[in-house]
Amino acid sequence: MVKKLENLKIISSNKKAHFNYFLSDFTECGIVLVGTEIKSLRANSCSIGDAYVLIRQGEMEIVNMHINPYEKGNIFNHDPLRTRKLLLHNKEINWFTNQIKKGGFTIVPTRVYLRNGKAKVEIALAKGKKLYDKRETIKKRDLERDLERE
Repeated sequence: MVKKLENLKIISSNKKAHFNYFLSDFTECGIVLVGTEIKSLRANSCSIGDAYVLIRQGEMEIVNMHINPYEKGNIFNHDPLRTRKLLLHNKEINWFTNQIKKGGFTIVPTRVYLRNGKAKVEIALAKGKKLYDKRETIKKRDLERDLERE
């Protein structure tokens, strides 16, 4: 679970995940970065709209997370769509693996942020919404907006 929100700088948030999935079991994990990726993150240049998490050979990896190349970088700049390893305990990885094997679940990143200078990713267990569930979400959002106007 995500701890206190002190010394927290949110870099990117995945609003599409909240609309497309029922999210539960939020977990904070570290991310392995190379080269100039941390400098790019500090410059708020990250996108996780199409990102998802895979479990391969007992390790969790985030795929399709786009970190822009650092402007002042040189030939050692990083690949923007590189697959990055997530840092979790084996116990947590095994728990997520068991949940996915039960069926109907996937793991999606919901936020990327800096906590005390370290890059963190918040991931969640997600179950896909049906079309009628999405319509309900839109209906609730419209009703709340109308009540605020009045």
